[in-house]
Amino acid sequence: MSTVTPLNLQVRPITAADNPLIAQVIRDVSAEFGLTADRGYTVSDPQLDHLFELYSEANSAYWIVEHEGRVVGGGGVAPLACSAPDICELQKMYFLPQVRGLGLARELALQAMDYARQRGFRRCYLETTGSLTRAIKLYESLGFTLIDEAMGCTGHVDCEVRMLKQL
Repeated sequence: MSTVTPLNLQVRPITAADNPLIAQVIRDVSAEFGLTADRGYTVSDPQLDHLFELYSEANSAYWIVEHEGRVVGGGGVAPLACSAPDICELQKMYFLPQVRGLGLARELALQAMDYARQRGFRRCYLETTGSLTRAIKLYESLGFTLIDEAMGCTGHVDCEVRMLKQL
């Protein structure tokens, strides 16, 4: 399903051709915020250059945000590894500066949670870091609450902010 948004923005499912483009967006945004691979952030994920394949797995989805044909962001959802089968994880929500503040992250998160709910997930987990204050405020506004302990086995050891939401 593709969604057309204002300002010539389109939200659509990821394709194999998007792999290097969204990987670069994630690397650029991570560098902007100092989220380095040596500290266990997303840029260290071995599958970063293969997101289409990763999100082609069962009960997983990733959406790309395009502006005038250019990939400018994305976000996804997948089962939370090493956890109860009713828990999914909101993953890899990254947006270039020119499309922040337009409500795209909210739209994508809601779309991801709807997708998860339709597949029987009852809880949604996420990890982030305290320096991403706008993201944390967004997640709180969507009903996520802070939890003390990490869940699953994400490998993101420096993501000290952990949140959970009942779907």
